[in-house]
Amino acid sequence: MVALCEYRDGTTCHCVASRAQCPQPSLIMHIDPVSPVIGAEVSGVDLARPLVSESFKTIHEALMTHLVLFFRDQELSFEQHKALGRQFGDLHIHPAAPKDSAHPEILVVHGDASVKFVAGDTWHSDVSCDATPPLGSILRVEQVPTSGGDTLFASMYAAYEALSDRMQRLVRGLTAIHDGRQYYVGRYGGGNLRDGEYPAAEHPAVRTHPVTGRPALYVNEGFTIGFKELKPAESQALLGFLVRHCGQPEFQCRFRWRRNSMAFWDNRCTQHHAIWDYYPQTRHGYRVTIKGDRPFFDPSREPRATIAL
Repeated sequence: MVALCEYRDGTTCHCVASRAQCPQPSLIMHIDPVSPVIGAEVSGVDLARPLVSESFKTIHEALMTHLVLFFRDQELSFEQHKALGRQFGDLHIHPAAPKDSAHPEILVVHGDASVKFVAGDTWHSDVSCDATPPLGSILRVEQVPTSGGDTLFASMYAAYEALSDRMQRLVRGLTAIHDGRQYYVGRYGGGNLRDGEYPAAEHPAVRTHPVTGRPALYVNEGFTIGFKELKPAESQALLGFLVRHCGQPEFQCRFRWRRNSMAFWDNRCTQHHAIWDYYPQTRHGYRVTIKGDRPFFDPSREPRATIAL
């Protein structure tokens, strides 16, 4: 029997399998923006199953358009979670991942009454201190507090575009210094690390997205410590301004987690902030992260046309 999988645009996937075996049987995918600037909720897809070609293309295009995607009611094993990430690229291993971990690609994201910090409780782009920072991250939350524990996401396209022309010209010519040790060592310690030590890197303060061609600010509170071309006082003053600028509410959306919710965000053009307002309750989840490429800025690159979804 040939199973027909329906999609929002009316196309169908012809799987040479029974309907029960079809990777995404009888699902109509809906993509609903949560703000005009960033974020969309996606329904009608089971992420535990391999994505068929049209589903993959739709989700990838939606990610390029909306920067972060939200999914509800997704139950995945560790292997299914990793398999989902690998459909978008090789998996990144966190610098603090123990070398003897059974699942080094899985980062545990946990907060409860006993911890002194939670992952992501300041504005940041994941592991921007790596020489080749991650393309994207996929977080699944299994346990949520009765209220609170939301995550804020911000568009760095919008943050860059909101700067004056003169400020854009200034930051386009700067190199940002990203340091992992100053952020991680007090949280994860300094032993049994991925590379033996925490990474540090220099990246353009404005990066060109390799797919969309759009420029995005690539400076964040978590990892950026200054600018290579500026004196220390100038560097700290500009960094302070940009950190405050990136956190403006008009660049943001806010996601309220429920059990088995998932978020998939593009680290190349977003920042996020996990709000720790639920102490002493528990929030618990797992994240896989997808390898990216070295950030670059190409002033001659023309942004591609946006595809409406």
